[in-house]
Amino acid sequence: MKQAKVMSLGKAVSELVHDGDTVYLAGFTHLIPFAAGHEIIRQQKRNLTLCRATPDLIYDQMVAAGCARKLVFSWAGNPGVGLLRSIRKAVEQGELEIEEYTHYGMTARLMAGATNMPFYPLISNLGSDLPSVNKEIRYVTCPYTGKRISVVPALKPDVSIIHVQRADRHGNAHIWGIVGEQKEAAFAASRVILTAEEIVPDEVIASDPNRTLIPGMIVDAVVEVPWCAHPSYAQGYYDRDNQFYIEYEEISKDPENLSKWLDTWVYGVTDRREYMERLPADRVLALQGRRRYSYPVDYGYYA
Repeated sequence: MKQAKVMSLGKAVSELVHDGDTVYLAGFTHLIPFAAGHEIIRQQKRNLTLCRATPDLIYDQMVAAGCARKLVFSWAGNPGVGLLRSIRKAVEQGELEIEEYTHYGMTARLMAGATNMPFYPLISNLGSDLPSVNKEIRYVTCPYTGKRISVVPALKPDVSIIHVQRADRHGNAHIWGIVGEQKEAAFAASRVILTAEEIVPDEVIASDPNRTLIPGMIVDAVVEVPWCAHPSYAQGYYDRDNQFYIEYEEISKDPENLSKWLDTWVYGVTDRREYMERLPADRVLALQGRRRYSYPVDYGYYA
C-alpha cells in the first residue's frame, strides 16, 4: 500500500491537482519545485489560486500559461534582476486577482492552517499600509493585554507541492540548507505531492530523524525528480542558475518570446529528463558543486 505513493510526476499532478484548486508550491530561494509547475502547465490546469511566499519565475510562467485566476503572495519579482512581467501585465489588465502579505504573514497563515486554527495573531502589520489594500488582514483585541493586534486567516491549500533533497518511498523527507515554509505548507494542505532529488532506502532517512522535516503520514505522492528545482538550486546537489534568471528578464519582456520559450521548454518536452537534456552540458556541469559534508552526529547505540 505504501509503495503506491511512488509515482510519476505526470500521474501525481493528474490525480492530485484539480482545476480551481488552491495550490502552494513551497521552497524559499532553493528547493523550488519548478518541474511540478511545468507539469501543471503541460496538463493545462485552470482557474488555480497560486499561493507562495515569493512567486519567483515559476508562477510568472504559470500565469503566462493561463493556469491562474488569483495569486496570494508576499513580494513578487525576478530575484536580483527585475520584474515578473507576466504577473504584472495580468494584474494591470484585470486578469489576475492578487492578495498580498508579508513573508511572516504568509507563514503565519500556513501555521494557522497546519494547527487547525482559524487565524494567527501578529503585530507586524500594525503601522503598515497592507491592511488598507488587503481586507483579509483584520484586528482583534488581545484578551490578556487589551491591546489591538492584527490577525491573518488560516491558509489551507487543496494541494501543496514540496521539493526535498531526499525521501524514502513512504514520503519521509530530509531537507537541509535554507528551510522555508515547507513543513507548514505540507501540514496545512489537504493533499501533498513530495518531489525529491532522489528516493533513498528507508534506513537512510531513519539514520537522521531530526532532519526529517516532512513525515510520510501526510504525503500522498512521492516523485523522484532530479534537477526539479532548476533554475533555482538544491543545496548539496546543484547551484542556482543565475544566468537563466538574467536571460528570463529579456525573454519575458515580449509575450511572444515567452510563449515560444514555453513551447520549447515546457510543452515541447515530456518530462524533466528531456528538459535537462536540452541544456548545454557545460552549463549543467558548472552548476554541480564540490562536496562539503557537515560533521557527523553520533546518535549512539544502546543494547
